Amino acid sequence: MRLGLIAGNGRFPFLVLDAARGAGHDVIVIALKEETFPELAAAAAQPPAAAFHWISIGQLGTCITLLKDAGVSQAVMAGQVKHVKLFDLRPDMTLGKVLMRLAAKNTDSLISGVADALRDRGIELLDSTAFLAPLLARAGVLTRRAPTEEEERDLTFGCRIADTLAGLDVGQTIAVKSSAVIAVEAMEGTDAVIERAGQLAGPGARIIKVAKPNQDMRFDVPVVGVSTVTAMQAAGATLLSVDAGKTLMIDGDAIIKAADEAGICIVGRSHTRG
Repeated sequence: MRLGLIAGNGRFPFLVLDAARGAGHDVIVIALKEETFPELAAAAAQPPAAAFHWISIGQLGTCITLLKDAGVSQAVMAGQVKHVKLFDLRPDMTLGKVLMRLAAKNTDSLISGVADALRDRGIELLDSTAFLAPLLARAGVLTRRAPTEEEERDLTFGCRIADTLAGLDVGQTIAVKSSAVIAVEAMEGTDAVIERAGQLAGPGARIIKVAKPNQDMRFDVPVVGVSTVTAMQAAGATLLSVDAGKTLMIDGDAIIKAADEAGICIVGRSHTRG
């Protein structure tokens, strides 16, 4: 299969590129100048070399043309595009038409509109984790240490709040302590929420990251990594809850090892909604 990879920032696109080539697919990479790590170009040049193209975020028409000219009928979006970039878009005509049809200008609506535009041109957008299933969080306690009774109470309290906020497309991460919400994610990202929780309430925060109701696995999948654990350790946070089967553990077992060394508990929540 000839696969298109539309790459945002972070290590996610590197993992998809390696896994897709390892599965024997011919990959064409469309990298976003404002987001994609420059090192991805060098990674794509490694044999078997993948065609590589730079575009700006607003150039949807160029993206579609490049994929169609390469004979691509299936593509994957991998890597974050910072939500604040929505306020600085310079759309081409193709993306402009997508924007005019949107009832809301939030991230989900925009990327859903982009997915529809791709589909209309014969390009199917696959689940972003299609090649990375082994890196999805498992259910249950993932670390040596299980939650304490106090942490369990905070989890029960916090998951209900986090689910509600995710359903409103506000954010997917919250920090709680002693059954009180300390910090809520908006557009700043998980690590910034963790840092703010430490500044506001000191050690002892629990970090809860959830998938959205009816999470579209084609884009904006929750991601955690060793950097998440590092941020938690710096802030004195003691527990991380993620949704099993919906959260990408981008550094694999290294995340669990780092958490064990820091005395942090990680739990994969098996609860599903919708």
